[in-house]
Amino acid sequence: MRVLVLNGPNLDRLGAREPALYGHATLASVTASLDALAAELGVTLEHFQSAHEGALIERVHRACDEGLAGAVVNAASYTHTSIGLRDAFLATGLPFVEVHLSNVHAREAFRHHSLLADIARGTVVGFGGDSYLLGLRGLVANIGG
Repeated sequence: MRVLVLNGPNLDRLGAREPALYGHATLASVTASLDALAAELGVTLEHFQSAHEGALIERVHRACDEGLAGAVVNAASYTHTSIGLRDAFLATGLPFVEVHLSNVHAREAFRHHSLLADIARGTVVGFGGDSYLLGLRGLVANIGG
């Protein structure tokens, strides 16, 4: 089983970006933890990060065309703004779990609404880097890995 890990804007700045909110883990360390869990689960991960909405949308399309089984998605700020990314998941039917490092429901009001949550297989928020691990476990269990 191959699974996409899709990361949106500013996640490449983890570890340096607002550490009081997002912690000191870097995207590389989150990726390494995910890869270790994936090996235990017998899953192959493909990682992609971009600050560009169109690049994220194109990667979702490609994931479907390449036969990937699903995705773990931290769309970051695009969670709250990107109808295009939502439409990409609807157009492809790619199953995904939405994850966030922080508890978006305990933050600014504009972060309380996700354009992806209602079409996701599930959401995991507020557990730092562990949100990704929980999301991967849930996705694999949900799509039959």
